[in-house]
Amino acid sequence: MKLNKLALNKYILMPTIALFVMQANALDMNDLKGAVKSVGGSSSTTANTSSTSTSSSGVASLSNSEASGGLKEALTQGVGKAVSALGTANGFFGNKEVKIPLPKSLQKIEKGMKLMGMGKQSDELILKMNRAAEAAVPEAKKLLVDSIKQMSVADAKAILTGPQDAATQYFKRTTSKQMGEKFLPIVTKATENVQLAASYNKYAEMGSKFGVVKKEDANIEQYVTNKALDGLYLMIAKEEAAIRKDPLGQASSLLKKVFGAIGK
Repeated sequence: MKLNKLALNKYILMPTIALFVMQANALDMNDLKGAVKSVGGSSSTTANTSSTSTSSSGVASLSNSEASGGLKEALTQGVGKAVSALGTANGFFGNKEVKIPLPKSLQKIEKGMKLMGMGKQSDELILKMNRAAEAAVPEAKKLLVDSIKQMSVADAKAILTGPQDAATQYFKRTTSKQMGEKFLPIVTKATENVQLAASYNKYAEMGSKFGVVKKEDANIEQYVTNKALDGLYLMIAKEEAAIRKDPLGQASSLLKKVFGAIGK
């Protein structure tokens, strides 16, 4: 007797995912504890935070309007470049630094899935996750620019004299919650018709109740949203680092003056 697609999903796919998720996570609980980093906790920016703060003597010579205006101009350009780079086809999927992989609980069984003929489904989920992030990121630009506009003079000077990723950390504090709320429905819509995503969510949620799946890993949509935020902040940090490294390479004379003063 031939089984239709729905029956195959019910009797083969979903129980298989359930078994794999439970077994994979039960075998490696210690590794699971670090499975997904929360927004604001990525290693790339944490390492930068420990960098030596820049001298404040040069910044002190700037007027308030120069310090604030120059920084805001630089950050507006930087976030624009970051959003443009990611919010396009292959912005995530084609960039190894930010490409979103399967959740760890599925990574552990991906090879087995391919051997069972489920490789196409895992590939589809990876592509859809990254496409979802690419679709969501453009929503960030307005929130980031609004955050820049609301930046106080004290905030600006603290960023200029702070660690190398001070501006990126400022954005995390002021925008991550709102961006997450903007991203989630877009990600959900992009992944809602992916069969493996629905199956994974059902059984990963069960696994999280028993402590074998980390909470952040228990929902594909939330996982992708967090990874999209991580990727965006990483690109913003790269733009910030480029400006600090080569202030004289900036087109604006005000930017040259403001960022040139950092090293004095």
